[in-house]
Amino acid sequence: MGTLPHAFSLFALILLLTSGTGADQITKTQAIFNGSTGIGAIVDTSSRIGKEEIVAMEVAKEDFYGFGNLTFLLINDSQKDTIHAALEAKDLIDTRQVQAIIGPQTWEEVSLVAGIARETQVPILSFADTAPEWAPERWPSLLQASPDKRAQMKAIAAIVQSWNWHQVIVIYEDTDSSARGVIPHLHDALREVNSEVSQFVAFSPFNSSDSMSKELENIKSKQYCRVFVVHLSFKLAVRLFEMANKMEMMKRDYVWITTDPFTSLVHSINASVISSMKGILGVRSYFPKMGPHFVNFNQRFRTRFRRKYPREERNEPGIYAVQAYDAMRTIALGLNKTGSKRGGKELLENILDADFHGLSGKVKFKNQNVAAAEIFEIVNVIGTGYNELGYWSNGLGFSENIHENSSYNSASMIDLEQVHWPGGPRYTPRGWTALTSAKLFRIGVASLSGYEEYVKVESDDRLGTNFSGFANEVFKATTASMPFCPQYEFQYFNGSYNELLEQLHLKNFDAVVGDVEIVASRHQYAEFTYPYTETGLVLIVPVRSSSKAWSFIKPFTATMWVLISVITVYNGFVVWWIERKHCDELQGSIPNQIGIMIWLSFNTLFSLNGPKLHSNLSRMSGVVWLFVALIIIQTYTANLSSMLTVQRLEPTIPSVEELLNSNAMVGTGTYMERYLAKVLKFKNQNMQHFQSAESYVKGFEDKKISAAFLGTPSAKIFLAKYCNSFIQIGPTYKIGGFGFAFPRGSPLLASVNEALLKISENGTLQELEKTWITPQKCPKMPSDSSSLGPSGFRELFFITAGTTTIAFVIYVCRTNLLRHKNIWGIISAVLKRWVSPRRHFTSRRVANVEISLPEIHLKPTKLSTE
Repeated sequence: MGTLPHAFSLFALILLLTSGTGADQITKTQAIFNGSTGIGAIVDTSSRIGKEEIVAMEVAKEDFYGFGNLTFLLINDSQKDTIHAALEAKDLIDTRQVQAIIGPQTWEEVSLVAGIARETQVPILSFADTAPEWAPERWPSLLQASPDKRAQMKAIAAIVQSWNWHQVIVIYEDTDSSARGVIPHLHDALREVNSEVSQFVAFSPFNSSDSMSKELENIKSKQYCRVFVVHLSFKLAVRLFEMANKMEMMKRDYVWITTDPFTSLVHSINASVISSMKGILGVRSYFPKMGPHFVNFNQRFRTRFRRKYPREERNEPGIYAVQAYDAMRTIALGLNKTGSKRGGKELLENILDADFHGLSGKVKFKNQNVAAAEIFEIVNVIGTGYNELGYWSNGLGFSENIHENSSYNSASMIDLEQVHWPGGPRYTPRGWTALTSAKLFRIGVASLSGYEEYVKVESDDRLGTNFSGFANEVFKATTASMPFCPQYEFQYFNGSYNELLEQLHLKNFDAVVGDVEIVASRHQYAEFTYPYTETGLVLIVPVRSSSKAWSFIKPFTATMWVLISVITVYNGFVVWWIERKHCDELQGSIPNQIGIMIWLSFNTLFSLNGPKLHSNLSRMSGVVWLFVALIIIQTYTANLSSMLTVQRLEPTIPSVEELLNSNAMVGTGTYMERYLAKVLKFKNQNMQHFQSAESYVKGFEDKKISAAFLGTPSAKIFLAKYCNSFIQIGPTYKIGGFGFAFPRGSPLLASVNEALLKISENGTLQELEKTWITPQKCPKMPSDSSSLGPSGFRELFFITAGTTTIAFVIYVCRTNLLRHKNIWGIISAVLKRWVSPRRHFTSRRVANVEISLPEIHLKPTKLSTE
């Protein structure tokens, strides 16, 4: 890039250098003085971030100002970072009279420096990760020069969601800015993808190796979760991973996800150090590494960095370098507008008006902040280097490239390049492992299960307590099919399932097994697996023998009877209409003809009466209808025989609606009371709770209830026991089902669900059901499906109705045609007489034509009208 005109005559660069820890901390300050006008920069040159920023600002100084000779001033100071940064900032503003200050990296430093610059309104360009929303109002001259990276927490949550991990452990640096600015956003982002933070672990830069080791050992022995999100500064993160590697926490089943402060410097890690970090997955800020401007900067940066810091193995610039370069350019453009001697508020306004594409991306301030970062790069540490897997964009998801014409985006990271996990590239971590302690997994089993087929508890003084039943056996089969499950023991609980789930919520149990209905009201205490039984709610009522008084009309539905009657009458009408002029019996008064027509209609059902029919059209209609009638009669006879032969039971209450209208009492379980009241509109006072099948039967016998609502799994056992006394009616309402309960956010839930699907697909679940659940052999309630409707006879009705209609239309058309032919014959005869040679005779001769007209009328009567 070309050199701009001199924005000011003199330039000063102040670099605050910090190294060491604790009381031995030594702060080094470098100063360059060329006059009374300058820019101050506060950086830590003992860190990789500070080194990159120094070199980048030196390159920027060459691009925008052309200054040369540098003079260094070394000052020893034993104050802490934040205090010393504030003192140096005061010296820069009051004594050195700098026009702007670049570079505080932490919010603790930024807040003190901004307070000092508040009166003079010297612009402070901060590189801190985040800033509170109230900061611009309190410090008008404070500008956030680095993009807000809180959106990266959504990227991390998307990674967690991609691999179906439901719990994570967050390790963060014990600073106010992390706890206030980053951790809440990470917590909210994880909740949006149905994941939770199982533990927050805070580390300080002053933690000893022993304290870090003890904390990691505590996590390893007391937490199932093995997914870690690390939000630490670079040096502290390196210490953490070296310690985790020694403790064998960088192996199979472990997941380490790092945020921008560490991942954005992964390019600078030496090979000897990065080898202990294999499998780490990181999210870092994205900046475009293309175009002539970046290529020129990259080449000059590498050359200068290699010469300035020869001990550094890698000289690639990162996000901190390009941000420092863009910050220098922003100030230079502002000074170029105001003039070299003018700063303060006018310079601040010009900086806020900056709008250009820099090396780090778009530079434009809004509310004293540059635009928030929306794109992050996903990297994976492999061997002694790292692999760039792809990108994550806010609102678009994952993609393999970030070009504008990229048409492929995915919500899941699985679609990107293969990840090399700590356990190997082809093994996806489950996100949890067994505890290293001897603690057993506690499985709660309630005592108040009403069906021993599902839960059976037997106590023996010598052998102890034995747990069996369909639910327990399904759980055993499920855990056996998992790649790994912690050792567990069943523990007896004397109480209801609602009470047991509350104990689960209080962490007195690790899971609940039994005939536990899955209902919404229980989700406040636990999360449930997929149901391992049928889901639904059914109505059970007593039965009675059905009455046979009107059995003769039941073979057909009412619609079928009506349709048969209509077709029969229609066919009879058409036959009567065609034959009425050929048969004297079809003549007479209107009531007589109606009666004859109806008799003819139904007589055709049993006989064609072929010799008595004079027209081929009526014979055609009758033959087709007789064929259809024979089929209908035979079907009716077969269905009626079946109904009269088989003994049939009918419910005492035919439907849920009649049960509601009768205001009768119903039996139910406590978990379904809310559904019956809100959805089916049963009154609370009309519901009575029962626990077991025997208690329901007792309620029916004592006339306490007229019907009972049972879950489908319980109803199957109930009807198998009492198949001759009760029957299921009405629809199945889709609720419930039995499932296993786990604490909310349990890392085991996803694996248990997967194992449940496996035993369902391989037939194990069906075999267990046959063993423990007696097959149902009860007669089902007769329904309208036993009475035949018109759907099975539709084509036959179309054929007979169509044939009869065609015959009727042909007859009507032929009759009208003959009638018109006779009239035309009369008119033709009259015209012949009129135009004959004797047409000149007097009208007395013409009168002879009138006399002969009756003879003309007599001839047509001998013609057939068929």
